[in-house]
Amino acid sequence: MSTIWIVNILAVFLLCVFLAGIVIPQILLIAFRRRLFDVPDERKIHHGVVPRLGGMAFKPVVFFSFGLILSINVSMGHYELLREIGAEALPLAYAFCAIIMLYLIGIADDLIGVRYRAKFFMQIVCGVMLVAAGVGLSDLHGLMFLHTLPIWLTIPVTIFLTVFIINAINLIDGIDGLASGLCSIAFMFYGFTFIHLEQYVYAMLSFATLGVLVPFFYYNVFGKAEKGRKIFMGDTGSLTIGIMLCFLSLQVAQMTASAMPEHFNPFVLAFAPLIVPCFDVVRVYCHRVRNGRNPFLPDKNHIHHKLLAIGMRQRTAMVTIVIVSTLLTLLNILLSTYIGPTLLLIMDIVIWTALNILISRKIRQKEQTGNTHPTEQ
Repeated sequence: MSTIWIVNILAVFLLCVFLAGIVIPQILLIAFRRRLFDVPDERKIHHGVVPRLGGMAFKPVVFFSFGLILSINVSMGHYELLREIGAEALPLAYAFCAIIMLYLIGIADDLIGVRYRAKFFMQIVCGVMLVAAGVGLSDLHGLMFLHTLPIWLTIPVTIFLTVFIINAINLIDGIDGLASGLCSIAFMFYGFTFIHLEQYVYAMLSFATLGVLVPFFYYNVFGKAEKGRKIFMGDTGSLTIGIMLCFLSLQVAQMTASAMPEHFNPFVLAFAPLIVPCFDVVRVYCHRVRNGRNPFLPDKNHIHHKLLAIGMRQRTAMVTIVIVSTLLTLLNILLSTYIGPTLLLIMDIVIWTALNILISRKIRQKEQTGNTHPTEQ
């Protein structure tokens, strides 16, 4: 890895941290002046009014920082970044269009509300764009003992995966720092993966997005609502972060096993960082269907709600889930050189199911204890 790429990656990361740290307080100021708040209700955990427009800063800062670094490189006579972008022009252009589409839908949803059918339609369009860009899940690398997929199967699988990942990120955004914490870990994994693969443009995109999440995480977790310093990412943030994660994960999945560092399985390396949000949304959807409820209507049955129900504080629950996600990611990646992805998936399902059963038992025990106290007294 040459010095120029190290400098570029560090520069775009630090620039995004700096600019997001400037822009987010300005969004807070505008939100309070225009009274653009996320008002608490019976389903939400937070108290007091909190702006939910933090995601508006994400992609403009990333794109500006990326463009500025490119301009500086060209002005100084370094054309490596320009050549790399040129070589990846098609997928980058389609990804840019998909991100802008979801960015605009997210803003509309955060300001006036958008029906979930309209959001699903736009997510499907984004999936079609990724397919048109040649970014599709065309190889399962041994999952379910399958490898290369025919084009007629690659297209619907990619579109489904796009919609699935975007909604998984959107739905995990339930307590302070959870979505941004999980996504930060994922972007870090992808960033180092692309460095090893010498795909430096995608490494820059990974670390740039990580950069905007750092100051947001600070305001989201440590900001005080009563002082007007707390903010949520809203659908603008979760949708655009979701499509970026989908795009980067598919790029990793397209690599061959021989190109991977230490010959890790590409499928595992691509999707291991997304295990927790993806598994959680599957469990929640199944729970809603089993109970005869609309699977697309929100409830309080996500993993973070269950941890809160056993008495954990918000921050403790967030840290616990992020640590579990990090450990599961590392475990899957390390074991992928010895175990096939099918067996790893079964192992993950068993671990996730066991954890949820344990938490559910603790919830029932707490409820039973709470019900017996008045009688005992």
